[in-house]
Amino acid sequence: MSSIEIKNLVKIYNGSAIQVKAVNEVSLSIEQGEFTAIVGPSGSGKTTLLNLIGGLDVPTSGSIIVDKTDLSTLSRKQRVDYRLYNIGFVFQAYNLIPVLTARENVSFILEMQGVPKAKIADRAREILEQVGLGERMNSRPNQLSGGQQQRVAVARALASKPKYVIADEPTANLDTKSTENLLDIMEELNRKENITFLFSTHDQRVVNKARRIIVLEDGKIVKDQRKE
Repeated sequence: MSSIEIKNLVKIYNGSAIQVKAVNEVSLSIEQGEFTAIVGPSGSGKTTLLNLIGGLDVPTSGSIIVDKTDLSTLSRKQRVDYRLYNIGFVFQAYNLIPVLTARENVSFILEMQGVPKAKIADRAREILEQVGLGERMNSRPNQLSGGQQQRVAVARALASKPKYVIADEPTANLDTKSTENLLDIMEELNRKENITFLFSTHDQRVVNKARRIIVLEDGKIVKDQRKE
């Protein structure tokens, strides 16, 4: 059975002069443990689709059922809890808290979840070492390179061991070596812990790693290919 079942999903944005159908009648099943890239030109609906799956936005119509829960039935508070306990987010802009160290940025989500302090310290150290930043855990974002900051963002997303990681253009600001390191880390965690990864990307390096490629154009799926 699918972990995520999307049916006839529509998201319309109403501007002052124009109505934009960012996602247009999308139906899609995603199995647990997938490593999937969503690709397409700018404005094709990639980020909007991920935001809907991640509970950051609500659909105009249609349904998103995650682990038998219909997201459209959730209150605002329930959507916050859904994101907190089920989804790890990785953004293009890193979104780290500047005044916090790498360890504190990673610990922040665990603190929000109410994890005991002793366990938070152990988990933050463990995941930062896993992404190769054990020696930089006390560095603030401005003391880290772009690739290191993005690895902190990945560590933060994975610290609570979510079932799903949603990554919106995670390699857009990274050089080739940093991108390869980051994708290797994500691929290893996907295989070892069966975490589902959903990427939106223009990056061919991400597409090459993905085991499923979904192509969007004008808010519609025009191709859905699984690699053998």
